[in-house]
Amino acid sequence: MAKKKGGKKPDPQGKILVKNRRARYEFEILDSYEAGLVLLGTEVKSLREGKASLEESYLRFQQGELWWIKGNIMEFKHSGPFLNHDPRRRRKLLMRKSQLRKLASQVGQKGLTLVPLDIHVTLTGLIKMELGLCRGKNVHDKRQTEKRRQDRREITSY
Repeated sequence: MAKKKGGKKPDPQGKILVKNRRARYEFEILDSYEAGLVLLGTEVKSLREGKASLEESYLRFQQGELWWIKGNIMEFKHSGPFLNHDPRRRRKLLMRKSQLRKLASQVGQKGLTLVPLDIHVTLTGLIKMELGLCRGKNVHDKRQTEKRRQDRREITSY
């Protein structure tokens, strides 16, 4: 088999489909994890088109399982009305039981929460969600972050 010449190297994480930019502004991300998603066929097709939103969605532990709640994956426009999914349904996240127990104990601590950071496709074609173990930022922390970003922009513009 012949080798391909040139071209870009693939991103090790894969293609990012949806990103939660607000989370990085609102929260200090202490650690990040990757989890699989239980999805229907029309949800996968909509996600591959980028028709989803992580805004106002959150993660919650219920009976030892991790659920993505209020996540919005729009209906797939090329399917019939009876074949489509509910855009705001709860979706189960898949992780190892040991990771779930560890996360549940950390979220039980004061001030820590789980936030969806992005949804991406791995190199093997699986759709995964990156979630962050976060602590909320105060107003002065947000101002410092904004000041650092502004300083970086000014340095690069010269």
